This record gives sequence, C-alpha cells and structure tokens, in this order.
Amino acid sequence: MEAIHSNQAPEPVGLYPHARRVGNLLFLSGVGPRKRGSKEIPGVTLDSQGNVIDYNIELQCHSVFENVRLILEASGSRWEDLVDVTVFLTNMKKDFPVFNKIYAEYFKSNQPCRTTVEVNALPTPIAIELKCIAFIPD
Repeated sequence: MEAIHSNQAPEPVGLYPHARRVGNLLFLSGVGPRKRGSKEIPGVTLDSQGNVIDYNIELQCHSVFENVRLILEASGSRWEDLVDVTVFLTNMKKDFPVFNKIYAEYFKSNQPCRTTVEVNALPTPIAIELKCIAFIPD
C-alpha cells in the first residue's frame, strides 16, 4: 500500500494521506472544497465565532471537484478513471439540485457509481465532501 500526498490539494485536517494506492485501485480520503495553504472555504461566510452565516454550494462544488482532480493527478490517475463517488451533503433538500446539475457537467463522458447522503455536519464548516475510488491504469 502506498500513501499519496498531493502538494497542490488542501492539507488534510487530520493525520491521513490524500489517497492510498492498493494495486490498481486508488482510495481517496474525504475531499472538501478548501484551498491549499488556507483555512478559508470558497463561498463560505463565517461569523466571529466561526459559525456559518451563508454559503454558496455552487462554488464549493467546483472547488471540491478541482481538489479531487489534483489528488488524482498526483496519484497517476485521471478524472476519467473514477469508478465510485460518495457524496456527503449537509443540506440535501437545498443543495442536491444544484450539486446534481454541476455533477452532470463534470461527468458527461465518465459516469462512475455514485451515492449521495445527507450528514448533520462535516469536520470543517463545509457543505460538501467527496469520497472517491479510482482505477490507476498500468
């Protein structure tokens, strides 16, 4: 098993790699929309206590997809090699229609398996996180 650390994707918020390669499979840790070197989250407005006042799910979706791409490329894989995507949303009713529309733009040709679940909270004040499995061609 090989641990993968991207020098472009945001730093993990805990003690874990961005991904782990096992044979020809790549398992990504949960990926959120933050940018590397910053705790700022695209499209999120926080109050002085760190509570979310407002957020833009569209900006977060684009950012999380970009972060997944960066990790895939650092691992020797590609967007087209994704085989399974688990999506965690903190507000399914409000955010799923926007997420689903943006998802369709990114996955026109490659359509991996997908599961979308609503969660009460994520480790940082984000509204979306992806957990992915990809294939690494020989």
